[in-house]
Amino acid sequence: MTALAGRLHDAGVQRLLDSYRAIPPGSPVRLAKRTSNLFRGRTPTDAPGLDTSGLTGVVSVDPAERTADVQGMCTYEDLVDATLPHGLTPLVVPQLRTITLGGAVTGLGIESASWRNGLPHESVLEMDVLTGSGEVVTCDPTDRHPDLFRGFPNSYGTLGYATRLRIELEPVGRTVSLRHVRFHDLDALVAAVGGIMDTGEHEGEPVDYLDGVVFTADESYLVLGRRSDESGPTSDYTGQGIFYRSIQHDGPRPTRDTLSTLDYLWRWDTDWFWCSRAFGAQNPLVRRVWPRRWLRSSVYWKLIALDRRFDVADRLEARKGRPPRERVVQDVEIPLSATADFLRWFLREVPIEPIWLCPLSLRDEESWTLYPLEPGERYVNVGFWSTVPVDPSAPAGATNRRIEDAVSERGGHKSLYSEAFYDEETFWRHYGGAHYPALKERYDPDHRLPDLYAKAVRGA
Repeated sequence: MTALAGRLHDAGVQRLLDSYRAIPPGSPVRLAKRTSNLFRGRTPTDAPGLDTSGLTGVVSVDPAERTADVQGMCTYEDLVDATLPHGLTPLVVPQLRTITLGGAVTGLGIESASWRNGLPHESVLEMDVLTGSGEVVTCDPTDRHPDLFRGFPNSYGTLGYATRLRIELEPVGRTVSLRHVRFHDLDALVAAVGGIMDTGEHEGEPVDYLDGVVFTADESYLVLGRRSDESGPTSDYTGQGIFYRSIQHDGPRPTRDTLSTLDYLWRWDTDWFWCSRAFGAQNPLVRRVWPRRWLRSSVYWKLIALDRRFDVADRLEARKGRPPRERVVQDVEIPLSATADFLRWFLREVPIEPIWLCPLSLRDEESWTLYPLEPGERYVNVGFWSTVPVDPSAPAGATNRRIEDAVSERGGHKSLYSEAFYDEETFWRHYGGAHYPALKERYDPDHRLPDLYAKAVRGA
């Protein structure tokens, strides 16, 4: 860390502390940020927020040690831009450019390296956290506030906010070579995932990155990536090409593709996986005139905000004589052994496709306090993001509630970035309720921050 970088970081932390102290007692403490990757509402407030404007960058990169010191509000887009020139990336790079490192750690993140590297918080070596009591503390796994270190993931800003994180990095190549392997049977797909997680290869070729897409019960794919320094042309899915459509094929053998490492990391961002189709961005006529710089998740977020503000989608449905639609935007972790069963249930009961699959296994031998996945257990993150018609006779969030029940019945967990409908007893049983009160009392004794249930379920 250079002296200048250190001074700038210290100034950013001081600005944050000053803004915390300016918030009147009894007023909610929140981040003053215009963007978010959360799909749940929150109670409006006129209170000033925490000023994180000085905490948006990379403080330093150490290529020899393969580490980086990163400010909490730094986006992964900016983080990768700082590390990739050194031939390095974070161990897990979530799919969307504007996800922040602090957000991925406190709110969980995942990607196609998670089958071998776990979740983003598992590559954190130490971090500084502004706690609810207004104190910045340094925590690590062993000596300094280890309870906060292990309790911070999945706390969603209810214990504090990360101001600096030291993370591990890993070497990457110039390109990523891809194989798109088709399956006609979900059990066969799940068996192949287990084989890759056991051996690190598929049909004799090494696998570094692993995710997949389910279109129907008899059309699903694994996308197998291998780090490479091979020269040659690469595909471009940042313009007219649509990545998820490139996966599909009818032949018995895998199709192959090559992307630059940078384009591979952001392959899902251009079309927000496949969600850009809701805005017409995949219509060939529209796509030809849609500026390339607007083909990115941050633009679609702005369109979502406009829809929420003016209720555009439901108004259009009403004009067609249709009921409003329930938003079903979720990621759930299902044990590998139950994944095929869950997928069959979902395809039968919920009219949403495609579905994203991302296998994961914890690196750590110890569970994390507020998101207690089992060490040694293999999971598959199942992601589905769309809407379904509302049944006027059913309670609010009826489809989401059924999904919550189906996940629990199979021993899974659900990420909390979107709406949740659990009753309080069930919620705390899933999300570390035996340990959370002690963490809250120690790091936010005056309850300046909402508790996790209030934030995740009640929208505080």
